[in-house]
Amino acid sequence: MKLISYSYQKKGKMKAIYDRFSESPVIFCKINGYYFVYFVRWSENDPIVVTQDLVEMEIQLNEEMDTIEAYQNRKRSH
Repeated sequence: MKLISYSYQKKGKMKAIYDRFSESPVIFCKINGYYFVYFVRWSENDPIVVTQDLVEMEIQLNEEMDTIEAYQNRKRSH
């Protein structure tokens, strides 16, 4: 899966599009310096989104936004 595009939204949210789910925009929120999936506007034309897909989406967007260190530190604390 590849991050195709992203854009800034209102109230600190981000919208991202991934090649595997090209018709299902993913909305992210930023908290504690990293982005996490807030919700997916899922389209029936795309495969079902599973937990591993969500994790991969978070990693890719956080790498793109240079917030991956904060994201990884969050993962270690759980």
